[in-house]
Amino acid sequence: MSNDKKAPLPPYDQASAVIKARMAEDAWNGQQPEKIAKAYSENSIWRNRDQFVQGRDEIIQLLTAKWQQETEYRLIKEVWAVDSHRIAVRFAYEYCDASGQWYRAYGNENWQFDENGLMEQRHASINDLKIEEIERKFYWPIGRRPDEHPGLTELGL
Repeated sequence: MSNDKKAPLPPYDQASAVIKARMAEDAWNGQQPEKIAKAYSENSIWRNRDQFVQGRDEIIQLLTAKWQQETEYRLIKEVWAVDSHRIAVRFAYEYCDASGQWYRAYGNENWQFDENGLMEQRHASINDLKIEEIERKFYWPIGRRPDEHPGLTELGL
């Protein structure tokens, strides 16, 4: 087991779950796979769409390939439910593929954390919707979503 800790630590309540989800959102919007992988336990298990990965090295490989295909990536997460060591979030992100087609991906994630606050399980279900560029809602510069930018509920998503 890793000696790393990633605060806030479980057990989670609504407030700490919101902090944890925003930290995950910020990290993913930063698109640094090696840094992101450190928030997961060394043997973390993922189901991401139709892919099953285990461990930080496979997480890094998955995320590296993801952002080679999904450019202009911007993500918003929102806590749906929380229970001690588990958090459920819903999310949406927008990206453009190599052909110039825009998408909005909608999804749900179920997260389970170890006592050090590292995610040991991530189960993600994701659906892509083709959109026109004019339909985009996420326009901040690549990186962290500004605090004043609306969340999913405020955007009607």
